[in-house]
Amino acid sequence: MKQLDVLFIEPNSAKEAYQELSHNFSAIETPTWCLLLAQSVRSQGYEPAILDCVAEKLTIEQSVLRIREANPRLVVFVMYGQNPNSGTTNMIGANKLAAKLKESYPEYPICFVGTHVTNQLSKVKGIGYKEDFGSWSDDIPKLIINPPERIVPQERINVDLPGYAWDLLPYDKTPFDLYRSHFWHGGFVDENRTPFAAIYTSLGCPFSCQFCVINILNKESNQDNITAADSPGIRYWSTQFILKEFEKLASFGVKTVRISDEMFFLNKNHFEPLLNGIIEIKADFNMWAYARINTVQEKYLDLFKKSGVNWLALGIEAANQNVRLGVSKGNFKDLKIRDVVKSIRKHDLNIIANYIFGFPDDSKETCQQTLDLALELNTEMVNMYNCQALPGSAIYLDAKRKGILPKTLQGYAFLSYESEPLPTNSMTSAEVLKFRDDAWYKYFSNLNYLNLVTSKFGDKARKNVETLSMIKLKRKLLGDL
Repeated sequence: MKQLDVLFIEPNSAKEAYQELSHNFSAIETPTWCLLLAQSVRSQGYEPAILDCVAEKLTIEQSVLRIREANPRLVVFVMYGQNPNSGTTNMIGANKLAAKLKESYPEYPICFVGTHVTNQLSKVKGIGYKEDFGSWSDDIPKLIINPPERIVPQERINVDLPGYAWDLLPYDKTPFDLYRSHFWHGGFVDENRTPFAAIYTSLGCPFSCQFCVINILNKESNQDNITAADSPGIRYWSTQFILKEFEKLASFGVKTVRISDEMFFLNKNHFEPLLNGIIEIKADFNMWAYARINTVQEKYLDLFKKSGVNWLALGIEAANQNVRLGVSKGNFKDLKIRDVVKSIRKHDLNIIANYIFGFPDDSKETCQQTLDLALELNTEMVNMYNCQALPGSAIYLDAKRKGILPKTLQGYAFLSYESEPLPTNSMTSAEVLKFRDDAWYKYFSNLNYLNLVTSKFGDKARKNVETLSMIKLKRKLLGDL
């Protein structure tokens, strides 16, 4: 029997990253980069498979046994996560599983995304390796980082990344039934969350936010002072090419879809024909997509709604304009935020507003301004993050120079027990974390918000939100045991 060529692994870090939220409330998303890479190597004549430890809820021991059963020539841990921001978080589970696999079956070569196996490692661009690879001496091996390989250019994206290997995903009874959308995406009702899929129609972002690591995919230099913010850019799959992927999802019975593009509501030459094509499919999707306050154009909102985009995610981040400018987020004013939110609602779209507490110029007063704005806007959903030094971001580089990085991988996870947000110029890490957690509870237990949920999604949804609001995350930094 032909041996499997490569096994792409989505490691399971859910318990450490999301604590009690991992049981019912966090999403289980289709592993985008496992799917893209599997389809890519398959197009070159190799046989891939996917082991999604998250979707199948596998323990470390179960995962090792499954890898043994697959018996691949190469084991690849895919570390990007649904967003590149979550790559560091996924390292939690990957490190544990890789160590156990090497202990149990050392004959399997292991690599992480971006590495390749060859006899002449020094000549392969874009990889990192240990100088004494394969030996187990007591000496600490030297880590070698080769010059980066070129990224897939726009003109070859359809060729080198030719779609998604949807057929390789695990399922219980029907395709995609192990995957579930974000809680809010299904209107805060569990039965609306599956079958679910996430899909990119473009890669990268043209903006250079200091706290973001999205554009690490575009990085073309290994110099220490080069960050994701230095590599803005966006590449698009062609309209007809990506429409075929939406048609495949529809044929699998998928209704709930996340458009994962970091900036989908940006280029009308891309989103307009694509959304019109989705309308023609008549798949009745329930979708959400990202936008920025300064990219939303009201004249296209009816098109978004008609195609099935029922939610728009807005990166507001901070209420104070000076705080936003300090991290290159944008110079849009509070009045513009209110106007955009109003126009989106006028066209019957729901809003997920993203906020971050703890930017370098944040104080307790400016954090309160952000919370006050969130309560005033009262959007159908909010994400509230603490500012983390995500590896690859400009903020990470500054924190590294100051010696204030998290001490563990769990420290980089927004919702983990060991989460360590950055201190600001006037707030400690503990103060930032406490403000974020208190703000989250105030929002989701706020009567105005609960009434909004009831009016838009029903009594059952409200009860589910009330249950969600009662889950208190434990935080080491705040003295929780």
